Amino acid sequence: MSPLLEVRDLRVHFDTEDGVVKAVDGVSFTLEKGKVLGIVGESGSGKSVTMLTVMGLSRASNARIGGEALFEGRNLLEASNEELRSVRGNDISMIFQDPLSSLHPFYKVGAQLVEAIQAHQNLSRAQARERAIEFLGLVGIPDPRARFDNYPHEFSGGMRQRAMIAMALVNEPQLLIADEPTTALDVTVQAQILELIGRLKDELGMAVIMITHDLGVVAEVTDDIAVMYAGRIVEEAATDELFHAPEHPYTWGLLQSIPRLDRPRDEPLVPIPGRPPSLINLPGGCSFHPRCPYVREAHRRIEPKLAPVPDSPKHRVACLLESETRKRLWQDLNAGKEPVEARADVMEGEEVT
Repeated sequence: MSPLLEVRDLRVHFDTEDGVVKAVDGVSFTLEKGKVLGIVGESGSGKSVTMLTVMGLSRASNARIGGEALFEGRNLLEASNEELRSVRGNDISMIFQDPLSSLHPFYKVGAQLVEAIQAHQNLSRAQARERAIEFLGLVGIPDPRARFDNYPHEFSGGMRQRAMIAMALVNEPQLLIADEPTTALDVTVQAQILELIGRLKDELGMAVIMITHDLGVVAEVTDDIAVMYAGRIVEEAATDELFHAPEHPYTWGLLQSIPRLDRPRDEPLVPIPGRPPSLINLPGGCSFHPRCPYVREAHRRIEPKLAPVPDSPKHRVACLLESETRKRLWQDLNAGKEPVEARADVMEGEEVT
């Protein structure tokens, strides 16, 4: 079966006065129908720009876009703006991370849903109104017929997010892109929103891409995860495998920085040292090497490519460390101890005590 979405060597560079910003630099992935893909990484790693480009929303005059984004075999990067307008909201919909700024404050929520419906469906205003009320109820907004006439500021944060989900799903797209859908929501509402997206995905039979900086958000809802760093994918695997046997030091850092129920409550979280690199002046070799505690001299010169992990072809990682060394390092980190013996394998010229 052919994939619903196949992105091949996507590159998005922006010309600025300070230099070329390599926001996305050679990203490739596939998404099957009905599956959920998580794209994870720190702010500025290229997650949102990747999906905005697929949607045709990054076509600025200073943007240089290359590669392919095949949706059902059709390259969206070559589609006209008019063609993309028919795709957006109809075949592909997106939930943005700030519903208050995504909903127009001067128009009632119901009116904005009706506009989205009539832009893609040949329905009368009365028919569109009934469909909008139906979807407000579907996403769990109480008394949807009364809430139809509310303004966005009359909704709570969780209800605004639900209204955005209703707007994204009202035309029953084949692909839903959720960009940080639980940002600024409390943990109870986060769980409700994630459960809602998962339930609607099953009911409507659509595929989903979840964009987030928090691996904990995607643990229960995704089938596969792609980890992005500095505009590139550095690791991709099935969700269970990524959590149980991650292979990239950056993924280890993300996992070490989230709370775990199997650790003591007073055990401190371990942040990743340093900060992401400038996308204008990327470091040579592995872009993660300035922050990696296991860096070799070769890592400063050689850029690693995504390659299959031995005995796990679906699991790919861009790291120059040997697979066996990576496995030992993760086992020691996961056990909560300093991986001294493994460090002796990777720290060239360093005396290990």
